[in-house]
Amino acid sequence: MKTILTSAITGIILAHAVSARADDPRTNSWLTTNTGQYARIYTNDAMKTAGTTLTNWSNGSQTQANPAYCGVQEVDSSTDWVYVRSTGLASYNMGPWQNGAFPNLPVNQKLLYRFPRTNGVPATKTLTGGGQIGIFEDGVEMFNSWDAFYWNGTTDTSGAGTGYWNRDAYVNEGATFDAGYAHQQNTGVYHYHADPIGLRYLLGDHVDYDVVTKTYSEDTNAPVKHSPILAWTADGFPVYGPYGYSISNNASSGIRRMISGYVIRNGQYGTSNLTANGRTTIPQWAVRIFNVASNQSGPAVSTSYPLGRYMEDNDYLGDHGYTQGVDFDLDEYNGRWCVTPEFPNGIYAYFVAIDSNGVPEFPYNIGRAFYGNPAGASVSSISETVVTNFLGGPNATPSLNSPRVNNGAVTLTWSATEGGTYMVLSTTNLTTWTTNSTTVGAVLNAANYTDNPTDSSRFYRVARTALAVYDPVSGISGGGMTSFAPGGSVSRGSTVTVTITISAPPNLPPANAPVASVTLAGSISGTSISDSTQGTVIATFTIPANASTGAQNIVVTFSPPPNQTQGPTYTLTGGCTIN
Repeated sequence: MKTILTSAITGIILAHAVSARADDPRTNSWLTTNTGQYARIYTNDAMKTAGTTLTNWSNGSQTQANPAYCGVQEVDSSTDWVYVRSTGLASYNMGPWQNGAFPNLPVNQKLLYRFPRTNGVPATKTLTGGGQIGIFEDGVEMFNSWDAFYWNGTTDTSGAGTGYWNRDAYVNEGATFDAGYAHQQNTGVYHYHADPIGLRYLLGDHVDYDVVTKTYSEDTNAPVKHSPILAWTADGFPVYGPYGYSISNNASSGIRRMISGYVIRNGQYGTSNLTANGRTTIPQWAVRIFNVASNQSGPAVSTSYPLGRYMEDNDYLGDHGYTQGVDFDLDEYNGRWCVTPEFPNGIYAYFVAIDSNGVPEFPYNIGRAFYGNPAGASVSSISETVVTNFLGGPNATPSLNSPRVNNGAVTLTWSATEGGTYMVLSTTNLTTWTTNSTTVGAVLNAANYTDNPTDSSRFYRVARTALAVYDPVSGISGGGMTSFAPGGSVSRGSTVTVTITISAPPNLPPANAPVASVTLAGSISGTSISDSTQGTVIATFTIPANASTGAQNIVVTFSPPPNQTQGPTYTLTGGCTIN
């Protein structure tokens, strides 16, 4: 009878310390479950029905030539900022968009987005512009409620203008959204304007998924838990799903859908009846944001210009004698000060707006202006010292699950990186290791291997030995795993295997002598270490995206011989140059 097996894993190890603020949801709330698998799309309904996806694609305008990994690939933080590297591609299967009739396809945005850790609340608010206004937990960009068209006095015109009747993206473009309620514009930026229902499903936020139709819908049962954080906006405040505590400052008050402060201007609740009276005035929330008089005319309500077409077709109840916290929950920015599971002492938080049937409703994610100071934005690089809180995709740390034993067969399973090839080694004495396989391929973001050992106990370790070419995020080099002898160079963010020849006096440790550690640049730990030939050590290094550049030393430290407290150490000066 075999004893319970002990397992060990040698893989890609993070070279940075975890943030001292490990409980900060700004750095630890990200959806990282699928960052080791390729982003995928359906391009038409037939592919969706069959479950056939693509990992590279092109329509002549937007081309994803090599696979890109899903979403968030790295999270870094400083005292003032949180930085997120992302491909901008969702973790669920994206598409199709109007059964292939929609002209655009998503592509890797190589995004480096930052937002502030502290929140300023100015008296004068900033309008949310077209394009990126925040980032969702899956690394997908947040756009505002505008579809970039406005009434110019004669017709609807695209572009950044000075119009005061601005078209609602969900109303006018909703038909182009995929099942996750997202689409992309002509540069391939996949983004959400409204309720990110596919993301909410992955985060467990009261959403059902139909495996036959491959569509999402709001769960019809009563919600039993507070919605999770879905996004962070440019002002550093969180966006939650639609469900919060009934009483804003009481976590024991029960869970219910948050009620938007906006209603359509159809004459109810003291609003103007635009159908009867015409679009002759913009609502007071728009007057405040645009800082103009209310007498801004738009087109008459008609079949061509139906009620709800423009954001200004909605009015804020707070301007008509109704009270937030009594008659509705969310202010004109679509948020409130409240306690949440992540912020038990309270924070200002936005909430996704849906109606009682689960249909997105204005203002969707956040209002037409930021509540706080929108200091966040995409940046080209990180120019300050940061702590790396998370590395995903090709730089993720593998995790070996407990082995399963069935009738003498041992099955190993571990988290893996799609496109990766793994080797499995085993030993009975932790001294001599035997290679069981060098050809185990990842399936999505997992891998497995089954062994039939004849001994009573055995230890295992797993290491990635190769990685297929991929399309990296900003600041991280792709192209798969490389290897070289000492003196070569490697880009930050990539993985390299180095063969180290030790030139030293006689008395070298013998082949397969236990190696305590191999380090590069003082802090980057080597993995997949082997020394089957005396005087030669092979180690793999994952180079952090913010590692120091230039020629770096490699230090090999062997385990102490019997009856000694310290093993021999060998330094290879300038053994690797980091670019």
